[in-house]
Amino acid sequence: MERTPKIVIEHLNFTYDDGTESLLDVSSTIYANEITVIFGPAGGGKSTLLRVINRLNDLAAGKSMTGRVLLDGQDIYAKEVDVTALRRKVGIVFAQPQPLPLSLRANIEYGPRLAGVRDKQKLDQLVEQSLTQAALWDEVKDRLNDSGYALSGGQQQRLCLARVLALEPEVILMDEPMSGLDPLSTAKIEDSMQQLKQLYTIVIAPHNIQQAARVADNAAFFLQGRLIEEGTGKQLFTKPKDKRTEDYIMGRFG
Repeated sequence: MERTPKIVIEHLNFTYDDGTESLLDVSSTIYANEITVIFGPAGGGKSTLLRVINRLNDLAAGKSMTGRVLLDGQDIYAKEVDVTALRRKVGIVFAQPQPLPLSLRANIEYGPRLAGVRDKQKLDQLVEQSLTQAALWDEVKDRLNDSGYALSGGQQQRLCLARVLALEPEVILMDEPMSGLDPLSTAKIEDSMQQLKQLYTIVIAPHNIQQAARVADNAAFFLQGRLIEEGTGKQLFTKPKDKRTEDYIMGRFG
């Protein structure tokens, strides 16, 4: 089966204003409709890479970036790119769930309404579809007018995932999205990811190596800002080629 490149990263370097070199000559290809795991010790550049793909690092003062990031062949840092439109295509879920101070329904409708969706039937459809894809619909369908803050931590994280899905993106970035969740909530989101990759391209920086190995179609190991090794999840987590990758997977450091 032929794989379709979705994101192509070419010789990417990123330095913060304090001189921290977060990414060093990173080149990689992320394929459509697959789960790509980026893993490694803290400070390896994983979160920076996700923010670069979403252009959230535009908000960081004094940063320096060279190289290119292509989405479907288009340089996302080209002058003509509409950043708001890009962020609708490339959604991001963070480690700490941050529901809006609104009802569950309004949390989901917020993004589509900003994007111009006004049709009630379409909004109702997006609410049910997004919550279903995030494995939350059955738990909240009778309480859509309750506050997002009324949910448990695991439910809030799935609500935040649903909020991203409501914009019908093409790519979902996940930065340690299950680091604070109980095993049941973690399992629900991992199961959802396997369904979601049929529709979306998923890039996740998981919070531990066990999760990385469970969900990865492809994996990339980052160490001190450098991409050390990448390959299929099966290959990388069972027969890594680089000793540094093997040492990290085996728990010898990190």
